[in-house]
Amino acid sequence: MTVEQIETFLAKETIPQGKVIRFEMKKRNPVRGLIVQGRDYQELKTKNFWRIVTQTNLAAYQKSNDINLAKIFSGSDFAKLSLVTNKPEE
Repeated sequence: MTVEQIETFLAKETIPQGKVIRFEMKKRNPVRGLIVQGRDYQELKTKNFWRIVTQTNLAAYQKSNDINLAKIFSGSDFAKLSLVTNKPEE
């Protein structure tokens, strides 16, 4: 996906409590999590990279806001984004 497609999704979707984004990937299993905005958000976004806290680290991130719990993914690897209920990973 392009930066514009990802930004459009983020702009039109408000992520309510209990929901996460499902990142369908082109060449690997889907990932669930949230895009977080660190100090380098704008710089990463210009290169189509996104800092994502995966569902396994989400509870710890929400308590500590530790950006080191996030991983960086390339937006070009995304096939589709959708909102799903935050539940144990499949």
